[in-house]
Formats: sequence, structure tokens, C-alpha cells
Amino acid sequence: MPVNIIRTENLTFCYNGIEVLQDISFNVRQGDYLGVAGPNGSGKSTLIKNILGILEPRQGNIYLFGQPLSAFRQWSKIGYLPQRLASLHSHFPGTVREIVQLGVDRKGDSREIKRMLQLMDIEHLSSRLIGELSYGEQQRAMLARALASKPELLIFDEPTTALDPQTRENFYSIAQELNRQQGTTVILITHDTGVIGNYARYLLYLDKKIVFSGTFENFCSSPEMAGFFGPVSQHIICHQHDRRNI
Repeated sequence: MPVNIIRTENLTFCYNGIEVLQDISFNVRQGDYLGVAGPNGSGKSTLIKNILGILEPRQGNIYLFGQPLSAFRQWSKIGYLPQRLASLHSHFPGTVREIVQLGVDRKGDSREIKRMLQLMDIEHLSSRLIGELSYGEQQRAMLARALASKPELLIFDEPTTALDPQTRENFYSIAQELNRQQGTTVILITHDTGVIGNYARYLLYLDKKIVFSGTFENFCSSPEMAGFFGPVSQHIICHQHDRRNI
């Protein structure tokens, strides 16, 4: 039986005295591919920052790989790409290839490095300093590094915002391959509810509290969700009528 990679219990977070997250309880099991969606300001990024210990909840419990967050030390098991990359100095001492190489287990595995560079369409930038690149190019380099590291849990916060359509599709395909063929647990935070149902198996829809948590099949058949979103938007989100077999 799959073990819980993440478990939250009654998680509540406040910012300046205002509840941003309210009583959030859910599980992510080993091998899950979870899409976290919701409107702007719904608490998606805040939830992940609480789970990773970047922010401290007002109340509630968080467990990673079966351990309380306060006791968890095995951060190499987790790959995380935040919503906004910190700006890098133009002379940051690292080339694109070196940045991607940090994510490869065997540093001599030039084939894996080359594959990631090609998939993110940045092979032609491999010798450039990462600080010299545009934001979108930096995003692709950091995505290549995160994917190459192949941790047990990958968390992406709005990872495709600055990507062109082809690179975006490449990213989704790689994440799906890691999930289905290697059992990597994936959490993808997105505002693009029209896309995530093509890839993820489960949906967590937030609006400061949990609106829905479950499979896309259950989302599709839920009268409550039909009333919340309207039947047209419900079926655009669920992708049950046009998605590929998984």
C-alpha cells in the first residue's frame, strides 16, 4: 500500500491577522500526481511554503515522509521550483550546463545532462552564465536541474509561466514520465485549470479552504462541483471526456 509522502492536519495560516489557509487536511501518497489549483490569492503557494517549512502555520500538523516537519532532515528527497526565481546577478559563477549538472546523480553522466538541455531547448545556451539569461531561459535551466535530480517528490509552483508552448509541453511530458515510469510523486501548482487534468491524477482545488480534493473522475461526477463551477467549466477542468488513457 502506498505510503503518505505528505500529510496535513487542520492546517491554518494567517497573514497580518487574516486567515489565508483555513483548516486544510489532505494526504499525498507515494506515486501520486497532484494538481493544486485555485484562483489568485487562494493560498496555493502559501500552502506549499507551509509544507516545506518556509512559512510557519498558526495551527495544524504537517508530516513529510511520515515524519513531523520539525524532525524532517532528508531534504534531498524533495525537488522544489518556486513560483518566482530570485534574480541572479549577471556574473553569477555558474554556466547553464553546470547548473543542470548539479541535478544529475553521476556528475560524469553527460548524456543525461545533454538530454535535459535538449528537452528544455537550452543546449545552445549551455556555456552561458545563467545570470546573463532572460527570466524565461533561467526558468528552463532550473526546470532542467529539478527534473534531472529525480528526487522522490517534485514540487513545481507555476512552472510554465515563462515557457513557450513547445517547452511547456516538453516539461509536462517529462514530469508525467517521471511519475508514471519511475514512481516520482509530483505536485504541480497551477492557475491553468484547463490543462492540469490532462496530466495529474488528483486535484486539490483551494480557495483559502479546500473546495475539492479527490480524483478527476470524482470531480467530473460531482453535482456539488457542477453547481460550483457550472457543468461546462466542470468538464473543461476534468478532461474525462477527451483525456488520454492513464
